[in-house]
Amino acid sequence: MKQFRGKVAIAGVGTAGLGKAEGYSELEILTAAAMAAIKDAGLGLRDIDGITTCSSLSAMWALPVIEYLGIRPAFIDSTMLGGSSYVAHLMPAIQALVSGQCNAVLVCYGSTQRTAQFNRAELTKVRKVLEPQPYEMPYEPPLPVAAYALAASRHMHQYGTTREQLAEVAVAARKWAQLNPEALMQSDLSVEDVIQARPISDPLTVRDCCMVNDGAGAFVLVRSDRAKDLPRKPVYVLGNATAVWNRQISSMHDLTVTSAVESGARCFDMAGYGAADMDLAMLYDAFTINTLLFLEDLGFCKKGEGGAFVANGGVAPGGRLAVNTNGGGLSCIHPGMYGVYLVIEAVRQLRGECGARQLDDPRLAVVHGNGGTLSSQSTAVLGTAETL
Repeated sequence: MKQFRGKVAIAGVGTAGLGKAEGYSELEILTAAAMAAIKDAGLGLRDIDGITTCSSLSAMWALPVIEYLGIRPAFIDSTMLGGSSYVAHLMPAIQALVSGQCNAVLVCYGSTQRTAQFNRAELTKVRKVLEPQPYEMPYEPPLPVAAYALAASRHMHQYGTTREQLAEVAVAARKWAQLNPEALMQSDLSVEDVIQARPISDPLTVRDCCMVNDGAGAFVLVRSDRAKDLPRKPVYVLGNATAVWNRQISSMHDLTVTSAVESGARCFDMAGYGAADMDLAMLYDAFTINTLLFLEDLGFCKKGEGGAFVANGGVAPGGRLAVNTNGGGLSCIHPGMYGVYLVIEAVRQLRGECGARQLDDPRLAVVHGNGGTLSSQSTAVLGTAETL
């Protein structure tokens, strides 16, 4: 895949409907984010001839999106891999652009998970039929949180990770969120607050878990030669890889090792950079244990050392590594699937547009998406022109 390195750039990003989008449909806020991203790229809707989008609630989500936007794209991808999808969509879009199948790809997501009116119990019944998980669903665990709690418990048992270290992840995310005017959670948060919060699934409390919000996000991809002529500073896709080893958490060979080990290695090999070169890590933090696992699996620290890595503000502002500078899914936004926001924040940081939370001259960012219950993993490396 090295032939695709740096051949495509992200030219525009946009968000809409963050928090509670009462009175608006998913299509409406998705369109608002899409139009914001297209405008940010200096393009018009008529320039869009490729699209990637998916939804956890609709198997044919791309169809109504295309219809609503009124476009006739030459390239369409609606692969659904859970929360990692919007990082995994990069490679097929890159291939379509480099091959000349299309010239501008819109990657767009919208969800009204918080305000939408639907019967969650009935939805669960339907999913049991359409997506059977025979080793887990018969016991009716409170998924997905129970799966991540299981991984957290195993990590604590196997490596001595402490409850306080898990809480450090949430505290760091909140400190970043307090620097981000778009973030929804702005109040102070301490390690004690996290541990003493309402229990959800032992050892996790509600503050170890991502929020449930409405929101939409989008970005636009073009070939790198074209990006140079557009108004925004291009952010180049240097690497991307996706890996899946399991669907059910009970089918993992080791609850502390995810397929991010594979996706990260292949992505870094394509990019020609490693974890030590990254100025920023945007990691899908649906739960606090995620951040520890991905820091380890992507090579920022050895297996079992994630807890020590994040301790004492290790991933907070001023720490050893900038992680989830927008506040993450724990404190910024999490509307069902969070992957698109990982990309958007990395782009904004590399373009130098993040205000109070802006890093000092970042050039390389790793973006890592997670889907299902530690099921799908997708990694991307984004860089400025200096990194090509």
